Amino acid sequence: MDLTNQFIRRLSRRDLRMFMTVVEQGNLAKAATRLSISRPVVSKSISHLERTLGVRLLDRSPQGVELTAFGRALLKRSVVVFDELRQSVREIKFLADPTAGELRIGASEYMAAGLVPAIIDRLSRTNPNLQFKLELADAIERLRERDVEFVITRLLSQELDGELDAEPLFHEKVFVAASPSNKWVRRRRVQLEDLVREPWILAPPKIVEGSPIVEAFRAKGLTMPQTTVLGLSLPLRNGLLAAGRFLTIVPGSVLKFGAERTLLKTLPVALPAWRLPVAIITLKNRTLSPLANLFIEQVREFAKPLAGRKHSRQGNRR
Repeated sequence: MDLTNQFIRRLSRRDLRMFMTVVEQGNLAKAATRLSISRPVVSKSISHLERTLGVRLLDRSPQGVELTAFGRALLKRSVVVFDELRQSVREIKFLADPTAGELRIGASEYMAAGLVPAIIDRLSRTNPNLQFKLELADAIERLRERDVEFVITRLLSQELDGELDAEPLFHEKVFVAASPSNKWVRRRRVQLEDLVREPWILAPPKIVEGSPIVEAFRAKGLTMPQTTVLGLSLPLRNGLLAAGRFLTIVPGSVLKFGAERTLLKTLPVALPAWRLPVAIITLKNRTLSPLANLFIEQVREFAKPLAGRKHSRQGNRR
């Protein structure tokens, strides 16, 4: 038996779990409280790991613990090990009962306002025991930490880092929209220049270089309208739009699948689509659960009407 296999046989899942908890909590005492065991037990477990591997994993101080380079390497692989175990359990449960299970999804705010709930609605009708947990904030980071199985969002760059894969779905079209009571909705012909002085609600991603609204105004030699409200809060946006004065930009997927299709009206103003597509982002070499694959198949089906052509899976291209 080689030395590596000897080390593996001496490592215990319990010791690895304690090590991960100490790192998560920042010190031994908090980890002991979290695990409902004594501090000496936690300390002994960490010491056993360090003796087994022959390296220091944590630097201790009165302020807490910090990972060494060896500790960071062990933590990264330990997260993968426990994630694969969880995925195995989920797969077994799914095989035993395909109508039940839990799926953790990451999504952008706009995907969570249209495409994602439409799919959840379909799947939950035929599988009422499924449970879905949605993460909106820092979705890509949550994916790297394996807190979600995949993320549905618009790509922000043509290049992904080496950990991620992306499957493009469609290029999102956007529309100028307003409340049905807005004065511009009643007009058959509207020019972009007519709307420069109107009050707008725009999210930060929509006013960056290369965004459809910026390109549309630039193509006509117009300056961007002054944004009255700058933010990504959909409740705030919808509340202000209901007043009847404001204009905004709404993605086509939200108008097709979300509640906005009954709340808003679009204006006859042509805008280009986003240059970068909406995509399913996954971790390379990570096994997805059967429920994740089932959801992704539904995503592809729902995305077909929004896509002008088929897309192929892509990773980091350098």
